[in-house]
Amino acid sequence: MTYPVQPKRLGFFSRVLDQTDPATRYRLVAEQIIHAEKFGFDSAWIAQHHFDGEEGGLPSPLVFLAELAARTSRIRLGTGVITLPMENAVRVAEDTAVLDILSNGRLEIGFGTGGTPAAFLPFGLRSADRAAVYAESLKTVRDAWAGRELEGGNRLYPDAPHLLDRIWQATFSVGGGERAGRDGDGLMLSRTQPRQPEAPHSELWELQNPIIDTYLEALPDGREPRILGSRSLFVADDRKEALHFADLGLRRSVERFIASGHKITGTTTEDLINAFDVHVGTPDDVIASLKADTALSRVTDLVFQVHSVDPPHEHILRSLELTATIVAPALGWMRQAPLHQERRLAATA
Repeated sequence: MTYPVQPKRLGFFSRVLDQTDPATRYRLVAEQIIHAEKFGFDSAWIAQHHFDGEEGGLPSPLVFLAELAARTSRIRLGTGVITLPMENAVRVAEDTAVLDILSNGRLEIGFGTGGTPAAFLPFGLRSADRAAVYAESLKTVRDAWAGRELEGGNRLYPDAPHLLDRIWQATFSVGGGERAGRDGDGLMLSRTQPRQPEAPHSELWELQNPIIDTYLEALPDGREPRILGSRSLFVADDRKEALHFADLGLRRSVERFIASGHKITGTTTEDLINAFDVHVGTPDDVIASLKADTALSRVTDLVFQVHSVDPPHEHILRSLELTATIVAPALGWMRQAPLHQERRLAATA
């Protein structure tokens, strides 16, 4: 099944992994998002990770986005994702309702079922219960936003029924795609995912096209599809420089990558680039690479992150510029507003 999804929106995604201390990480990623807004990106997405700073540097995405809401004016701000089973669902509903008001209606809310099995334990949960807790928590969030009665006869203040149309569900699986479609939510696809043992060299789009098919089939009539395709992307002016940073970053992540269920065959830089599903090089290199991705051609939202290359900050800024001015337009993205009409803010970043 195919679906016409033009024009596309462009997003920047961060797991807040710059190689420095937490305070500097937060400052640098804020600057990257402000820079993305300056170059016309439509959205910025922040991941949530608990306990392990090498996996992700931010446990509190709504706090961080509240800061970004005050420093940006146009770019949409999203969670990619809130690990919902580990949260109090009513508090999530309250915080997102308030943040959406403070950001002038720019909040997008991605939800996921959670991280590593060990991360559930301090929250009094078992990883095996994540699916059931996720379903119950998501229902509570929906009821609260809609203004429906909660336990004890309470109702959320402020309610936020409009946020029901801004839910995104992240998944690796066809079943998860069916759930997101049936619920009428957006679908969030990952930058990479483990391969089946019998097909270790499957392309990422071969795994994700069936998820998109199932999502579209399950989507209620009249519901507009929202499909976010996240991809690892590092664009540089010089191919040799891009490959140098890719080699450094990917080798730093090999052990963690294997521990999460991935397999790597080979030890060259090219082997690592293929194993991590990374698009890296000059604009022409990555345009050709991304155009081969048949799942990406079907998404409504092109969302790029530099992980797990994780180049230095100034190279991330340059990659954002090359993505917005050369790469994304070649993939069907059109900038919504000229640079000179925007209100600010990169000059103060």
